Amino acid sequence: MADPITVFDRDILKLRRDRAATKAQDYNFLFAETAERLADRLDDTTRNFPLAVDLGCHSGELGQIIGARGGIKTLYQTDIAEGYARAAKGNNGKASLVADEEFLPFAEGSLDLILSNMSLHWVNDLPGMLLQARRALKPDGLFLACMLGGDTLKDLREALMTAEAEEEGGVSPRVSPFVDVKDAGALLQRSGFALPVVDADDITIDYPDALKLMRDLSGMGESNLIAKRSKKFTKRSTLARAAAIYHERHARPDGRVHAKFQVIFLTAWAPDESQPKPLRRGSGQVSLVDFLGDDAKKQ
Repeated sequence: MADPITVFDRDILKLRRDRAATKAQDYNFLFAETAERLADRLDDTTRNFPLAVDLGCHSGELGQIIGARGGIKTLYQTDIAEGYARAAKGNNGKASLVADEEFLPFAEGSLDLILSNMSLHWVNDLPGMLLQARRALKPDGLFLACMLGGDTLKDLREALMTAEAEEEGGVSPRVSPFVDVKDAGALLQRSGFALPVVDADDITIDYPDALKLMRDLSGMGESNLIAKRSKKFTKRSTLARAAAIYHERHARPDGRVHAKFQVIFLTAWAPDESQPKPLRRGSGQVSLVDFLGDDAKKQ
């Protein structure tokens, strides 16, 4: 039995990411797209961040894109998989190391910026990880990340569950407990961050069929990691039936299907006295009646 906090099998995650690192150029299109969107959000700030860390760097897509944006002088790239850490350094020349997002190896108050591109949805104790990140940041340091949200690949998951029930007489756990936008904001606040902002983008990718989508997920290292999943290989007949169901329910007139990835973006700051504070309740100095005039009196 898995420990209650062990939702995802991170040993398998490490193995899959090491394998994915050998062919990252063929499957990193989603990571490259979300890295661009993270970099755009970094451009919205006017601060400089001399020392930054990219948690779960994959093959270094974010490091390649941000360059010297945000006044970054040093960027450390980390990944749980040695293969990805090596690939990231080779792709952009920036420093890299093997590190687990669940056990951050950074001193308290040592970092100006923590970035993470599409890795945090596989963290078992996300509140604990966010608390570590907040402590590792200097006062007024920035946390900027994106991760998959709960609406990701709903159609595929439903097709796989239906096919598995038909072909194998039972259903293995497949629905990852990804956070939604509301929960993400609450987690940032509970972890002690200030000024949290959470938003989501839907990224839709066209495919000739669901089998190609499933091959891409495997190539990315992003297939099912639930600890209590069935350890048996999924039957070919089950995969074929899932693809047929997906096509029956979601194919366009041209026969192609689409896959939707919900990407949640998190922006928050380590608390600092210089940051704006909400006014104390009851401290307002302007009367609503004075502001609205006669309209307020008529209500």
